Amino acid sequence: MAVQINTINIGMTDTQRAGVVTILTHVLADQHLLYIKTRNYHWNVVGPLFYTLHEVFEAQYTQLATDIDNTAERIRSLGAPAIGTLTEFQRYTTLTESPEDYPDAITMITNLVMDHETMIRNLRGYQAACDEEYQDMGTNDFLIGLMQQHEAMAWMLRAFLQERP
Repeated sequence: MAVQINTINIGMTDTQRAGVVTILTHVLADQHLLYIKTRNYHWNVVGPLFYTLHEVFEAQYTQLATDIDNTAERIRSLGAPAIGTLTEFQRYTTLTESPEDYPDAITMITNLVMDHETMIRNLRGYQAACDEEYQDMGTNDFLIGLMQQHEAMAWMLRAFLQERP
């Protein structure tokens, strides 16, 4: 990705800011794909868990929408444009989707847990790079906050998959 960086004097080189923007672009693409998948499941969940999952999925895609906006604004604050097309999201995402596949509720939950866990692993690596390689403590802190949110969302979903002891 050839990132165009505007001249900004915030104590980071253009190279450092471009590296952080590349990381944030991957995060933004992953967030968007996870948002769409969660919204799709919200619309298409059926079965005994319908009402509960319909509400859980709505709460999660609402949080993801806020996170998407915050990530795009973080990219803009570093002087770069934020991607915003489906083509770009597909190019930069590390997550996968299954078009025309409408799984049962338990598979939906399992798929979302796996996606949140992928995001958590990615965010751990990204935040370390922002801290150590790019010296961007602001983005490091931002990514840690996102990681904690994904940990909570994964935990909430995982609870549906656990049996009582």
